Amino acid sequence: MRVQGVEALLAAAVLTAWLGAIGFARLAWPLDRLHCVTFVNITAGALVLAAAVLWGGSADDVIKVALLVGAVLAGGAAITHATGRAILQRRRSLK
Repeated sequence: MRVQGVEALLAAAVLTAWLGAIGFARLAWPLDRLHCVTFVNITAGALVLAAAVLWGGSADDVIKVALLVGAVLAGGAAITHATGRAILQRRRSLK
């Protein structure tokens, strides 16, 4: 039962990555594309973390995955903010 739950969570993480990639390809405005990247970071990271918790490995392994997901979320938010700001400033300078 536990194995099927972990497999389902990991399959959902892959599905969200594909969904984000499709959304990224479809959207024309770069700021909208940033939302797809953030969506994948948050949902796939949370699903992988849930799979690690459900798998029941050692506490150290779960803590490492949680720290990795936290770093991706914090770093992704900072990079997304900087990229969005750069896009807006570039568009203003072109006008």
